[in-house]
Amino acid sequence: NLKSVVTASFLMLPESFSEEELYLQIAGLSYSGDFRMVIGEDRAKVMNIVKPNLPHFQKLYSHILQECPLVVYKPQQGRLEVDKSPEGQFQQLMGLPRTLQQKITALVDPPGKNRDVEEILLRVAQDPDCGTAVQQ
Repeated sequence: NLKSVVTASFLMLPESFSEEELYLQIAGLSYSGDFRMVIGEDRAKVMNIVKPNLPHFQKLYSHILQECPLVVYKPQQGRLEVDKSPEGQFQQLMGLPRTLQQKITALVDPPGKNRDVEEILLRVAQDPDCGTAVQQ
């Protein structure tokens, strides 16, 4: 889902970033679980995919970026600014697919607590580095 991968990328990137950085993050997510990237496949593969295809990435994702209320998209400058407040991060976490939300809660919530996913994500959103939980 295009919107989900954009939302996950927003959580992993800093408050201000370039379009290219966003697309590198998005493409990198596709390869993050690929064992071949660990054992010798070209480490510049993601860059080699994104750089020559930047216009295609822009066409594919521009409508999502323009419609997202939590981001200021400046296409002429190729820059984006995302809301990194706890409230903004919570909205982004809630926009992730349910399976990813559950994986994040399993990572950060001690076993046996059985707290509500929303309650746990609200706590996760307080952490300025909550993107690391998403990346894991």
